[in-house]
Amino acid sequence: MDSLSTALEQMKANGGIEEEEELRTHLDTLLRALEENREGAAEQIVASSILPSLAAILRRDTSLTAQATLVTAELAKNAEVREPCIQAGFVSALVPLLETSDQELLLHTGRAIGRICFNNSSQQEALVQCGVIPRLVGIMKQFPENDVLVNVCLLALSNLADLDSAREALIKMHVAEVLTVQLRRAPNADRRHIIIEVLGALGESDSLKLQFVDSEVPEALSEMIRGLQAGTDPPDLCSVKIASSLIVSLLLGDEAMQKCFGDGSSTVYHDILSWLQSPNIQLQLSGALAIANFARNDGNCIRMVDSGVVSPILDLLERHVDEGDVSVQHAALSALRNLAIPVVNKVRMLQDGVSERIRKLLRSDMPPVQFKLLGTLRMMVDGQEEAASVLGQDEVLLSRVMQWCVCLSHAGGRMSSPQGDCREVVKAVTRVEGMQHLITMATNEHVIMQNEALVALAIASTIDIDTVEEPFMSAGLLSTLQQMLEDPVAVVEVKFSTVGLVCSLANSVELRSQMEALALRETLGKLSNHGNTKLASQADTALSILAETS
Repeated sequence: MDSLSTALEQMKANGGIEEEEELRTHLDTLLRALEENREGAAEQIVASSILPSLAAILRRDTSLTAQATLVTAELAKNAEVREPCIQAGFVSALVPLLETSDQELLLHTGRAIGRICFNNSSQQEALVQCGVIPRLVGIMKQFPENDVLVNVCLLALSNLADLDSAREALIKMHVAEVLTVQLRRAPNADRRHIIIEVLGALGESDSLKLQFVDSEVPEALSEMIRGLQAGTDPPDLCSVKIASSLIVSLLLGDEAMQKCFGDGSSTVYHDILSWLQSPNIQLQLSGALAIANFARNDGNCIRMVDSGVVSPILDLLERHVDEGDVSVQHAALSALRNLAIPVVNKVRMLQDGVSERIRKLLRSDMPPVQFKLLGTLRMMVDGQEEAASVLGQDEVLLSRVMQWCVCLSHAGGRMSSPQGDCREVVKAVTRVEGMQHLITMATNEHVIMQNEALVALAIASTIDIDTVEEPFMSAGLLSTLQQMLEDPVAVVEVKFSTVGLVCSLANSVELRSQMEALALRETLGKLSNHGNTKLASQADTALSILAETS
C-alpha cells in the first residue's frame, strides 16, 4: 500500500482525531500527492470519506489550520471534487478564516474558497450573504502591496461581480477606491486585465458609475492607456481596448459623464480628444463615441465646438471614408450630429465650412454611413433656411442622395428627404429625378420613411406645383396615393400625411382633373367617417378644397 493510501486509512480509522504531529504527517502526504498531480489522487481522497475530518481540522484553529487550508486549496483545483467538498461543509469552515491577519493563511483560504465555488452560482450567492465581500475588500485595503494575495481577492471579486447582491455590497464598501489604487500599481498585463474585468462587470450599475468617477477610475484608466497605447504587445493592446471601452461605458451615466467633462478642461476629456488622432483604431472609435456621449447637453456641445473639437472629428472621418472602419465613421458622425443640435453651434459649424467637408464624404457606399451622413446634414441645416437652400441646389449632393434613397429604402433606414423652401431647390431636385425617388419612398413599409417622403412631396408641390406636375403625373402619383388611402392596414399617420399631400396637389388643374377621373372624392368621403377624428377632419378639409376648385 502506498503512502497516500496509508495516510487516508489512518485518518479514516481515527476520524481525524490524532496527535498533531501524526496529522501533520498525513496532511503532508496528501499535499505532496496533490502537488505532484498524481493521477487519481483527488478522487482517491474523496473516495476515502475523510473530507468531513478535513473540514473539522479547518474549524479547530490549530497549528494545522494553514496546512489543512493549503491541502483544501490544492484539492479544489480538480473540478470533479468541488461538489463533495461543498457537501462536506468546507465553505462554512473556510469563511471564518478570512478574518485572520495571517497573510499566508488568507492566501490559502482565498484560493480554496474561490476554487470550490467557481462557476457555482448558488454557492457564490451564499458567500455574499455570509459577508465575504466586505472581507475581500478589507484584505485588499489592509495588504495592498501583497500582490499574490490581492490577486486572489480580485479573482474572487471577478467571479462574484455579476451577482446583484455582490454589487450592492461592493457599493457600500466603496470598492472603486481600492480598485483604482490597484490599477495604478498593477505590475503586469494579467493584473490589469483582472482589474478591468471587475470594473467592467461592476460598471453596469449607475450607482457604481458615479462612484467610479468620484474615485478617479476614469483617470486611472486614461493614465494606463497613455502609457500603453504606443506599444505593440497584444496583451497591452487588449488592455487599451477594454479600458477605453469601459470609459465610454462610464459616460453613459448622465451625472458620471458630466463629472468627467467638468467644464471641458479635465485630463480625461483631453486624453479622449487625443484618441481621435491616434493610429489605434479602437482608440479612434472610443474617442468618437465618448465625444458623442459628452455632447448630450447643450452646454457641453457649445464648449466643445468653441474649443475646436469639430475639426479633428472631420479629419478622422476623412481618414476612413474610402476603405476605413465603418464603426469609426458611424461614431464620428453621431458625435457631429449631437454637436450640431444647439442652434448656436449650427451657425458656427456652417460658418466654419463643416457642411462642405461633410459633402466630401458623399462617396461612401456603406448604408449605415449614408444614413448617418444624411442625419448629420439634416441636423446641420435644421432651422437654417439659407444653408438648406444652398444644399438643396447642389445637384451633386442631390444626385448622390437620390442614389442612396433607393438603397436605404431597401435597407430600412430613415431617409432625410431633401427639403427646402425655394423654387430653385425644387427645380434642382426635379432635375436629378428626385421626385420619382420620393414617390418610391412614400410606398416604403417603414412609417417614418413614408411620412418623410410625403411631407417632402407636399412641400415641393406647395412651393412650385408647375415644376413637379409633370413628374407627378408620369409616375402615377395620384393612383398610388389613392391605394394608400384605401389600404385597410395602412397606419393613420401615413393616411393623414397622404391627405395633406392631396390638398397641396389640388392647386394643379391637371392633377385635379386626374383626381376626378379616379373618383378620389369618394375615397376621401369614406375617410371623413374614420374613427380617428384628426384624420376625419383632414379628409373633410381636402373635400372642401376640391369642392372650391371644381
